[in-house]
Amino acid sequence: MAAVGRTYWLTEPCRIRREDNSIRVERPDGSPVRIPITDIRDLIAFDNVDVNTSAMSLLSRNGVTLHVLDHYGNHAGHFAPAESMASAAVVRRQVELTADTAARLAVARSLVLTTAENLRWSLDTDLLAPALDALRTAVPTCEDTDALMGQEGNFRRTGWAVLDTFLPPWLRLNGRTRRPPTNAGNAFVSYLNALVYARVLTALRSTPLHPAIGFLHADTDRRRNTLALDLAEPFKPLFAERLLKRAAAQKQLKESDFETDVGRASLSKDGRKKVAALVREELATTVHHRTLKRQVSYDELIHLEALKLVRLCLEGTPYKPFRPWW
Repeated sequence: MAAVGRTYWLTEPCRIRREDNSIRVERPDGSPVRIPITDIRDLIAFDNVDVNTSAMSLLSRNGVTLHVLDHYGNHAGHFAPAESMASAAVVRRQVELTADTAARLAVARSLVLTTAENLRWSLDTDLLAPALDALRTAVPTCEDTDALMGQEGNFRRTGWAVLDTFLPPWLRLNGRTRRPPTNAGNAFVSYLNALVYARVLTALRSTPLHPAIGFLHADTDRRRNTLALDLAEPFKPLFAERLLKRAAAQKQLKESDFETDVGRASLSKDGRKKVAALVREELATTVHHRTLKRQVSYDELIHLEALKLVRLCLEGTPYKPFRPWW
């Protein structure tokens, strides 16, 4: 699958059908939308979708992935094309690298440190400086990925507490909660993290890499694509925490954008549309790439990140996780 086409966000219940070489999206309260299959890179469903085998066959033949988010914004699963871009030579090297403790830890340590740096950058505050210094000291002493994940968790908790200082009381996280998120702030972060994961997974599927063979999350018991979890880490602060802080400062979010109950919260119908619009706009943002010497979108940065790991496998080029340079 080439890194062309666009991501389409299905924020309302709809039917997906095939019409010649196009996908027809039928919504209860609107006229059908016809999208040429060549214009679709992936679909992200925020709500119920009804898709038949004819449409799934067309999606599969054209390398289009359909991601499904559950009511609370968790990545519930995806329909992936039958054909994979994975290459035996690259996957074999990927397995060798992740089986080599030193090589795996080098990548995992850089992911943890860079993600922390990106969170500090996203919040644009010195309040995280002490925690970041402590993490820089602790990471080199970690001898396995479990210890690294522990240090990463400690830093994240500090980061979320600092994030709360920028948010109105009703939007504060008050500690990170998932499955389900317990308040509006956590619901927002869960949706954004799931969207980043979905975009990373689509990007990985356009490379020769196998998305289930990871470096940092390799030893977890989560039955997901661990490499997608790894590569999502440095991008989460750029989208989740940064967008939440900015949306709160610009008063773009309202309490009515969320459905809250005792111990659980999710985005409302209007909230899902609003978040999808925020992410679409953010993914389309461009910056000048110093190496490529051209403008690239945030969306393309995710694809370029996957290619860095391909070069690590094929050429031994050291992997340096994404860090904002602007």
